[in-house]
Amino acid sequence: MSTHFERLAAINKDHLWHPFTQMKDYNSSDPLIIERGEGVKLYDVQGRAYYDGFSSVWLNVHGHNVPELNQAITDQLGRVAHSTLLGMANIPAIELAQKLVEIAPKGLNKVFYSDSGATGVEIAIKMAFQYWRNSGQKGKKTFITMNQAYHGDTIGAVSVGAIPLYHDVFRPMLFPSHVIPYPYAYRHEGGVEAAMAATLTALRILLESRSDEIAALIVEPIVQGAGGIIVMPSGCLHEMAALCRKHRVLLIADEVATGFGRTGAMFACDLEGVSPDLMVVGKGLTGGYLPVAATLATDEVYGAFYADYQEQKTFFHGHSYTGNPLGCAVALASLKLLDERNMVEGVIAKASFVEQKLAPLSERPHVGEIRQKGLMIGVELVRDKLSREPYKWVDRIGVRVAERARELGMLTRPLGNVIVFIPPLVSTQNELNAMTDILVASIVDVTEGGSPI
Repeated sequence: MSTHFERLAAINKDHLWHPFTQMKDYNSSDPLIIERGEGVKLYDVQGRAYYDGFSSVWLNVHGHNVPELNQAITDQLGRVAHSTLLGMANIPAIELAQKLVEIAPKGLNKVFYSDSGATGVEIAIKMAFQYWRNSGQKGKKTFITMNQAYHGDTIGAVSVGAIPLYHDVFRPMLFPSHVIPYPYAYRHEGGVEAAMAATLTALRILLESRSDEIAALIVEPIVQGAGGIIVMPSGCLHEMAALCRKHRVLLIADEVATGFGRTGAMFACDLEGVSPDLMVVGKGLTGGYLPVAATLATDEVYGAFYADYQEQKTFFHGHSYTGNPLGCAVALASLKLLDERNMVEGVIAKASFVEQKLAPLSERPHVGEIRQKGLMIGVELVRDKLSREPYKWVDRIGVRVAERARELGMLTRPLGNVIVFIPPLVSTQNELNAMTDILVASIVDVTEGGSPI
């Protein structure tokens, strides 16, 4: 008779297709099957515990199985699980919209719900496009994105994405976008200042020559996530926003990964006092519980759609689960915990501790750079430290380090040669200490064949 694990593993292999996963490779070994979570740990069906070292794909805030969040869903479930926002409203969706406006950068006064970061980006792109059409400027219909950008996997979101590995196969299906460099100082010959100058110069030249056809610039503010946890030089986002304002191009901030305290501010835009025209939030919005996202817009953008019925300027877009009451209720509870426990402020001290713990790692022979903003950390591994020669794809260096971390009791998922460490914001110093020990040991074990612990 097969065990519980063996039965689930067989079904998993026979029927489940995993995202961003080469299934031939995946099915060659036993799967990790999570059964439950408690605090910052996840437990598999065989009883083994793992630190959640990447917040279940960057979205967990308060840990798992949080009583206050569980209760918020239970209470709402006793009222109504879902009702549409098409032509009517519900209490949690209304109250969450008000709360989001209160904490968002100044000027973002309207909230449009969806169910994932990608759909939130899709909405922002369509809003920007139709904004200009409704305003009588139909020529403004193209978008600017940034090299190695990732904004989700719907067709519009992929069209403003620029990671060849993920996006090139779909290129014939997509609308073209202008691509400018993200300031990746480690991979720029001139370093930080030159990388920032290259970005701003490219943006300025593009806007000066083609702003009459450009609807918006979309950017991952301060930290570019899937591109490798690339941190912008100080002041870069502020200058980009100023150029967009000068040339009358909308600014879309994709805060899906960076929002809700992850970078040490409520939103990454707050770090440089930037107020975008459109802002997308998701992931941590519900504390990592339910799939809810939102696209926030200014009154000016909203006003271009606010017209008499016969003008047909309505934003004809929606999702079946838009403004789901269960999701909105748990989002409200999550934001309440963030406030009551001063968690955003607490990220700063925790980030400092992690930075100090990881500092010696930068001296290891295959660690090229440690990049960090708040509790978003990426460790870029290189074959040769002096030349910065990267590991080859076939080396599977990131995958091997993540596998070693799992053996030592922590889960993470790499971005190529970049090892990601994005712990839940609730993590204590003791938990961060244990997790960083595993991170360091995993990197050294794989790249040097020995552990420093």
